[in-house]
Amino acid sequence: MALTTAALIGTAGSALACYPSDDHATAVPNPKIRNCADAKVPGDTLVKSGDKTDLIEFTGGVPDKDKTLTITSVAEGVTITAIVVKGGDGYNLYVPGEKGLSETPPWQDLKSPLNGGRQVPTISHWFVCGSKKDTPPSETTAPTKPSTPATETSKPSAPATSETSVSPTSTTAPAAVPAGNESGTGGGLANTGFDNSWLIWVAALLLVAGGGLLALLKFRRKASE
Repeated sequence: MALTTAALIGTAGSALACYPSDDHATAVPNPKIRNCADAKVPGDTLVKSGDKTDLIEFTGGVPDKDKTLTITSVAEGVTITAIVVKGGDGYNLYVPGEKGLSETPPWQDLKSPLNGGRQVPTISHWFVCGSKKDTPPSETTAPTKPSTPATETSKPSAPATSETSVSPTSTTAPAAVPAGNESGTGGGLANTGFDNSWLIWVAALLLVAGGGLLALLKFRRKASE
């Protein structure tokens, strides 16, 4: 109600050149309204018809063409205090949260007040009042370059030479075998492959037999005497 009263200051006693067209708005006669200061509402003029903006999203509202304006969303950090839609000899003042208008968008089918012929005129222009919080720029951290580890190029170490101690091989010459005694039979006789060890036994038997024979002969001789 405070905003509506402020908007009507200075209009008292003047002939009403426009007629209400929307229960959610206050119709105000003023053909020269241009900004929020003229409308005597709090806030700055954030967006005007024809502006390219990212503060609000809207459809319609093309001057001298459309009869309605719909604001679908508001950017983060933006507060809307009033919306002014001008057409004919006056404007409609929309205040979010007043006269049944929702505090948050969407705000649909916003229009100008009726003209003298009780018709909704095309929109001549519109603007949005309010404030916005400046969002601090995000600190962009420059990507750190990966540190390249210092590579120590070490020369390949020479392989350790293994000292293989080779013990001198003592070669013992085989004992000389007398010729003809390679089989170990003794003597200087040629080795014919014939084993003559039995001859020794035969000789020993003959010696024993001869000794026995001599003893027998001596015994008989003594007996005959």
